[in-house]
Amino acid sequence: MKNPMDRQLEKRLSDRAVAIGRDGETAAFGELLAMLRSSSANVRRLAASALGKLAWLGVDKHAAVTALGPIARCDPHTQTRQYAIKALKAYGTAASCYLADLRDMATNPAEKDYIRRDAAAAATFIDEALRIAAASSIHYCQRCHSVLTADEFARSQQAFQRPYCDRCFDEVFLQRRNFEVKVELNKTIATQDGTVVQSQGERRIADWLTTRGITYRYDAKFRIIGEFQIRPDFYLPEVDVYIEYWGLSTPQYKMSMYKKQTLYQQEGKRLISVYPADLPRLDAQLRTKLQLFGYTIDDLLP
Repeated sequence: MKNPMDRQLEKRLSDRAVAIGRDGETAAFGELLAMLRSSSANVRRLAASALGKLAWLGVDKHAAVTALGPIARCDPHTQTRQYAIKALKAYGTAASCYLADLRDMATNPAEKDYIRRDAAAAATFIDEALRIAAASSIHYCQRCHSVLTADEFARSQQAFQRPYCDRCFDEVFLQRRNFEVKVELNKTIATQDGTVVQSQGERRIADWLTTRGITYRYDAKFRIIGEFQIRPDFYLPEVDVYIEYWGLSTPQYKMSMYKKQTLYQQEGKRLISVYPADLPRLDAQLRTKLQLFGYTIDDLLP
């Protein structure tokens, strides 16, 4: 139980956060960032709310979004997460790095209704802000560097999240389609729950998850990390953890693996890497690695 001094401090900080937001006190921006690290959920909640109110007043948007993002994703207090999500919405295009997370929250059945609702609203707002910003800019094809029309830019962004002219778009689309076909043809191994995977290693992981009642998505297409599109082997939506099985050892495969691992790290995603040598002790490996992220098997059960 908190002592009276703790309660007094919490009230003072809470009142201060409300006042900063109400008065638009941009000079106190740093105070709010510090309050987001408070042990009090109420202080964090009100600080997030105040940061949202300062979004239009010239504060450091990158710093605000960097501080708000982790709160929105995984603060233990759901109402604090809700206020952080609303604040991210206010930062518009500056919060685009959290679009994938917001979309996940909006569609995750494990989330509270109000989290899903506000995450969907934030994602829609940020998408529209990006669209408006893009419409007023000159864009060049990533491959041939020709100037894009508005339609070319919109089409390529919707499909690939990269700018391509129509000619390059068609070439990239064909390459992607061939890759998709190859991946689907490689899926020949059935798991316990009927999912068809590409390797025995992936089957072992899928069966481990199924046996323990852990919800997962396999090979989810076009999952966005930053500006890149990837297809994680497994995604655990309840805890926002990715599992990749690195089953080959060719030089080309290793280069792709290192690039993908770097993307996960740069975006702050929680990744569990599994290698063929891990399979004989898969249960211990997955339990240990999940515990490193603060989860036990009981946490993941529905």
